[in-house]
Amino acid sequence: MTSRAAARRPVGTVTRGTTNPNRLRRMDRWIAATHGSELRRAADPVAVDLGYGAAPWTAVELLHRLRTVAPRARVVGVEIEPARVAAALPYERPGLVFRHGGFEIPIPQRPLLVRAANVLRQYAEGEVEAVWQRLCGRLAPADPATGVRGGLLVEGTCDEIGRRHVWVALGPEGPRTVTFATRLGSLERPSDLAERLPKALIHRNVPGEPVHAFLRDFDRAWAAAAPYASYGARQRWIRAVRDLTADWPVADGPVRWRQGEVTVRWEALAPRG
Repeated sequence: MTSRAAARRPVGTVTRGTTNPNRLRRMDRWIAATHGSELRRAADPVAVDLGYGAAPWTAVELLHRLRTVAPRARVVGVEIEPARVAAALPYERPGLVFRHGGFEIPIPQRPLLVRAANVLRQYAEGEVEAVWQRLCGRLAPADPATGVRGGLLVEGTCDEIGRRHVWVALGPEGPRTVTFATRLGSLERPSDLAERLPKALIHRNVPGEPVHAFLRDFDRAWAAAAPYASYGARQRWIRAVRDLTADWPVADGPVRWRQGEVTVRWEALAPRG
């Protein structure tokens, strides 16, 4: 193989490609709510669905949800498996295209958004930081003079039908927050979300690590909020999260809590060492 051919080889490895329609709805809605203003202000609001899988449903849905808040948004679906790209091409439309590639993100623009859901799940924990750095390096830069925070990388894991999801949001400077999102009607306790922690955190859910302490405190707050269950799981969740704010840097408010979400500053949950 020539050096030129090697340089064109996508960065990354082929994953299982498991996907389902509407699987990423919780992540998409959070992105639209928290990053929509950046997409609206951008001259060329390009988003990347990185590793969309064996079928292009998530890219199609991402375009639809982003355009509810940023009508000029465009989505590029990027897959490392050529056969998946070929299968997705019939779904192209104005504002949606598919490209063969990996973590190098083979587009000329610096995207305002990179969504990588269930991609790093099959990688080793030690590989995550380098992937994050590479992807953050491709994001649109921040502009302090105008208040633009730059592009956003959203990387996380969910179950097969999207009821439970945990993701990390990163800017050009690195990790910012961790969001826990769930269908409240199916939740027994907040620590049920531990099995969907992203690769950077899932092996750190052990005593002595911040994420373990957070989930322990969340379970305690959930138990203490049991009297609110008579008003519904949503009211119980809101009360539990409100109690968490006494000890943890919760970064959002009741509008998002009502959706079955809570977002915490990354530095509070980051792995020790």
